Order: sequence, then C-alpha cells, then structure tokens
Amino acid sequence: QVQLVESGGGLVQAGGSLRLSCGASGRTFSAYRMAWFRQGQGKEREFVAVISRSGGATMYADSVKGRFTMSRDNTKNTVYLQMNSLKPGDTAVYYCAADDRWVPVSATYDGAKYAYWGQGTQVTVSS
Repeated sequence: QVQLVESGGGLVQAGGSLRLSCGASGRTFSAYRMAWFRQGQGKEREFVAVISRSGGATMYADSVKGRFTMSRDNTKNTVYLQMNSLKPGDTAVYYCAADDRWVPVSATYDGAKYAYWGQGTQVTVSS
C-alpha cells in the first residue's frame, strides 16, 4: 500500500508556472506507475499525465502537451508536475495517483486503473 500527499498548488496568473509535487510513503515507490489527474468544478475528473515506473516514458493529455512536464525521483519517492503557460482552463483540483499493476498503455489514462490517490491540491489560474 502507498500513501500520497500532493503539494505546490496555488493561485497564479495566466501565463505563469507552478510545480506540483506528490510524495509517496513506502519503500517500493519504483514499482508504481504514477499519474496526475484533475477535476474542475462541475466537471468530470480527467487524465493529465502518466509516467512509467523508471521515469523513462511519459504520456500527456492533448490539452497540456507541450506545457506540462511530469517527472519522478525514485530516490525521493516523489513525482512532479511542472506546469508552464498556465491557462484559466487549467483551474482544477489536481490529484496524484498510483498503481503497481500492469495495464496496457492505452489504459494508463483511465482513473479506474489507479488504486491509490492523494487528497488533491487546488490550482487556480486567473485571467
């Protein structure tokens, strides 16, 4: 089992940047596929990014591609989401998620494929 704690959210103007962090408990962090999801007010949860266990592969939602970068440091049990060129549409609660099961690449954007979730961190982008 793993526990996740997000941090780094806040209020930023459009065009600005934020870096989210997600710290994980446990000694087998490198066994977990990690992802970021977000949920805007009144909207459904949506996939943002996923990173492989080694950190060698990432995948992004089209809406954030080229602006967001996900990375991980397995020595620190932490994943990051660097968010640049933020837009008001990026306003949401951002959640870190983890799972150690194998799934096809096509399923890694599916929130149902993640067993562990953080409490979320609010990101608000003003226009």
